[in-house]
Amino acid sequence: MTSPIVDPHQHFWHLSLARHHWLIGPVRDRVFGDYSAIQRNYLLGDYLEDTKNQNVVKSVHIEAEFDETEPVEETRWLQAHADKHGFPHGIVGNADLAAADAGDVLDQHMQYGNFRGIRHTLCYDPDPRKSFSKHPDIINSVEFRAGFQQLENRALSFDLAAYYHQAEDSFQLAKRFANTQFIVNHAGFPLDKSAEGLINWRAAMKRLAGAPNIATKISGFGVSDPNWTLESIRPLVLHLIDCFGIERCMFASNFPVDKLFKTYDEIFSCFKDIVNDFSAGDKKRLFHDNAVRLYKI
Repeated sequence: MTSPIVDPHQHFWHLSLARHHWLIGPVRDRVFGDYSAIQRNYLLGDYLEDTKNQNVVKSVHIEAEFDETEPVEETRWLQAHADKHGFPHGIVGNADLAAADAGDVLDQHMQYGNFRGIRHTLCYDPDPRKSFSKHPDIINSVEFRAGFQQLENRALSFDLAAYYHQAEDSFQLAKRFANTQFIVNHAGFPLDKSAEGLINWRAAMKRLAGAPNIATKISGFGVSDPNWTLESIRPLVLHLIDCFGIERCMFASNFPVDKLFKTYDEIFSCFKDIVNDFSAGDKKRLFHDNAVRLYKI
């Protein structure tokens, strides 16, 4: 049996719920290209089949762009699934932190035992293919900051989905809310593979790592580069570990989205290869312990 893995970034969906609108109907023009292959139900049986060669013992479900008018329904559905099947062990839901009722929505999420935090996607880019937020400066808005205070008051975590050109604003947000655990999604989205782009990404990750309450997930490389290889991500992975340290990094799958680009085994084989020379303790932290600690599962 391989060493145990806690996967801190995966998704389930059932299209009969008719709430994952991006998965229903025509494929939208998005940064990760044609995703028609995942426009089908993805539930625990599918996940266990994909992970059967890995020893995945727990997982954290990250909101999957469920209908934003009823975000708590996703948490309710997932909790019922967890109560019956065990997975997911942690739930990161969605809430519009800039909305006047943000506190009420958070309280509704918190009725469910596996709920741990919020992902309010902040990724903004002038290119609409890359933009997942309509608001270029939402991080600094009075309304968003007020909602974030509600999040901190409840000791919930915040999954930081923001591009690296938003790093300074993200750093200042983490500094302002120093008691909140921030978790960077998908390695800060290193979309620009030019020499200048990688220099900027490296600087942004170093800046974010300067806030002790920010950790990062090493994941989602297919979103940034559908043709990534072991050698193309090796320096990125090592830079993240160098910046954040072993204690603030964790490997994740982003399945089934990253299934568009690689199998689960291919992704985790690459991760294991990159840290092959690390100590057994450090590898256990990266693949298991840090996710347990940071998501309190």
